[in-house]
Amino acid sequence: MNILLAEDDKRLGKLMTHLLKNEFHLVNWVKNGKEAYELARFSEYDIIILDWMLPGETGLSVCKRLRDKGIHSGILFVTAKDSNHDIITGLDSGADDYIVKPFEFNELLARIRAISRRKEKPVEELITIGDFVLNLNTHELFRQNHLIELTKKEYQLLELLMRNQNQVMTREVLFEKLWGYDSEVSDNALDALVKLVRKKIDVPGFPSFIQNVRGIGYKVRNTYV
Repeated sequence: MNILLAEDDKRLGKLMTHLLKNEFHLVNWVKNGKEAYELARFSEYDIIILDWMLPGETGLSVCKRLRDKGIHSGILFVTAKDSNHDIITGLDSGADDYIVKPFEFNELLARIRAISRRKEKPVEELITIGDFVLNLNTHELFRQNHLIELTKKEYQLLELLMRNQNQVMTREVLFEKLWGYDSEVSDNALDALVKLVRKKIDVPGFPSFIQNVRGIGYKVRNTYV
């Protein structure tokens, strides 16, 4: 799933981002309410995780404004506020669920799954481009019904590109989503990852499924063999 995490606690935000990515989710992590609101307005997220007390604009305010704009993404509050009044206020603002700090990560995952099941628009399960079919639930790639074995990072790269098949994904965006801004991974890691994926999925005699857009980033071909 594509997840927006708004959490100003750097330690917790980094940990949650790492754990969510380990579960094959795509994660954008922001640290203030204004950025969370802007990203949620103009990008499509399956789940938005909001800390209540964000700097600049509270999670409560962000939630209300997003619902007023007709944003239907699942919204989960993560907060230390645990009174019945606070819980009712959060849910009445438009949130789908509420989890109180500290919490077990498995509980967070369970609540994310529950929200995705309840939404009117189910999370898309398959992305098909030409002969390729990417299963978002099982994290598997098939070509003409044949399974192509992928590592976690290889799958995440393909999901990012195939979800955004009509646009170029910049190197900066891909790197941030796959490794994070503060990662110590080399700048060449993205090119090396693309090379590994191409070796597994490309068909001899045909252009690569993953196109290199010089000076910008990568995209996938809308049609392929």
